[in-house]
Amino acid sequence: MSQIREPSADLKQVLSTLYGSIQPELCQVEDVLSGELSSSYPKVEEIVRHGTRFGGKRLRPALLLLAGQASGSLSKAHVTLAAVVEMIHLATLVHDDVLDEATIRRHVDTVNARWNNETSVLLGDFLFTHAFYLASTTESTYACRTIGRATNIVCEGELRQTTTCGDLQLSEENYLEIVEAKTAELCACCCQLGAYYAGANPETVKRVSDFGRNLGIAFQIVDDLLDLEGSEEMTGKSLGTDLTKCKLTLPLIHARDNISPEKRQYFLELMRRSNHSERAEILNVLVELDSPAYAHGQAQLYVDRATACLFQLEESPAKDTLQAMADFVVSRNA
Repeated sequence: MSQIREPSADLKQVLSTLYGSIQPELCQVEDVLSGELSSSYPKVEEIVRHGTRFGGKRLRPALLLLAGQASGSLSKAHVTLAAVVEMIHLATLVHDDVLDEATIRRHVDTVNARWNNETSVLLGDFLFTHAFYLASTTESTYACRTIGRATNIVCEGELRQTTTCGDLQLSEENYLEIVEAKTAELCACCCQLGAYYAGANPETVKRVSDFGRNLGIAFQIVDDLLDLEGSEEMTGKSLGTDLTKCKLTLPLIHARDNISPEKRQYFLELMRRSNHSERAEILNVLVELDSPAYAHGQAQLYVDRATACLFQLEESPAKDTLQAMADFVVSRNA
């Protein structure tokens, strides 16, 4: 049976450094996740435990906690909500694996590969509903309202992406709108909750939320790049799923818009076939047109916008860490 691997030594060291100031709270988050996500039914427990180990970097809980530190101080609510956003993220991963027909995540079988799609959908629902239950245990309705709005936008973004599969005319603008909804919205939500529950004023809450939104867009652009040119050994998940599903991502859109007219139809046909065997040929075209470099440059642009949102925050180790996290997001290879 495949075993879930820990992050590589280099990645683990980077994360350990980034998360140093919030390590005690992250340990508490892990305790909450372990305690809340369980079942008295052994077979269900096996599924839940398997599916809840896919979080990996714990980026979203870290964003929430660091946003809280950078905006004020942390409380019990921060730990609870950090666990909530990780549950929601895990739910989206489990559902994404069904949509992408992915078989590997973190070097181990996905839930749909080990069991089936029905089990994956139900596990995702289990995680979503438990997340909202846990959010409701905070003293106000702010968390539930904020998370509810964010998850609705996330699901709408996923629906938009599904409806554009096979659309070879998808514009860069529409691609970025989908990315902002399906990925960046939850990152923005994490930062918003962190700042709000630290007692920050509305202007600071918005500024920190905008940091998360720009960071999330950069994160997804890099993720889409890794799907095309990354290594499954490094990322630990199935790659090439965007091509298989004929999803146009930023490097593909850039290549389509910049390839010579006489080669354009053949390039579109390569993408339309949605076959892994065309991946190397498509990559060659992308490299010739500097499309990966363009996409990476756009990711860097959003990282720069993210760090600009932090400019007026008081200097603190947490602020420095948020800036370092932005640099990590755009330079990572997993």
